[in-house]
Amino acid sequence: MHALIVHCHPEPDSFNAALTATARQTLTEAGATVTVSDLYAESFDPVEGPRHYTERADADYFSALTEQRHAGNTATRPADVQREIDRLNAADLVILQFPLWWHAQPAMLKGWFDRVFVYGGLYTGRKRYDEGYFRGKRAILSVTTGGPAPTFSRYGRGGPIERLLWPIHYSLHYMGFDVLPPFLTHGVQGSGIAYQAKQAFERHLADHKRAWAERLAELDTEMPIPFTGWADWDEEGVLHAEHPMRWV
Repeated sequence: MHALIVHCHPEPDSFNAALTATARQTLTEAGATVTVSDLYAESFDPVEGPRHYTERADADYFSALTEQRHAGNTATRPADVQREIDRLNAADLVILQFPLWWHAQPAMLKGWFDRVFVYGGLYTGRKRYDEGYFRGKRAILSVTTGGPAPTFSRYGRGGPIERLLWPIHYSLHYMGFDVLPPFLTHGVQGSGIAYQAKQAFERHLADHKRAWAERLAELDTEMPIPFTGWADWDEEGVLHAEHPMRWV
């Protein structure tokens, strides 16, 4: 098995970096090969725009979808985008490691979605959802939050974590991935300068590194999050009236 970890955090000594290192070590010891896309360390540019395209389909009007498709057809994709696509193609498992910032993924990771999941090459009007390009591959989010777990429950002040992660999960499903339930690490705070704060941080980190390693060892037995697919929708893209999820 080959795993790709898409790591998105600017601090090399962060809690997120430690979880990425844990995943890399755990999977390698289990016999997998692992590649890490460290978006900050590799200075990935998350902003889609005309400057990335040397041979334009339309020099007068920029449409991201048009230029992405044209670049794929003419083998002129930006080098950083092609690198990430090659890494995705090689992977059986994709791990997205990131902190929850402003109730979503960091902007750099959102930009990675914008630029790397290219139209024409990786998805089209029909090549998506359960007929998506990456069908047969698995993906999982490993997410850290500053607030404690109860605040991300159904009635918590942060809102249900499932709703906050839904756009990311659904985007991965849109691309054809089997999306596994996320690994969540709540209550992550900086280690601070006080001795007690540093001790608490290190205990918290040790506990979650162990839990993450145990979770990774069990991924092969896990069922993905259920999503609907093409056969479930009518011609308007709405669930058929008799579909069981209409009653959920």
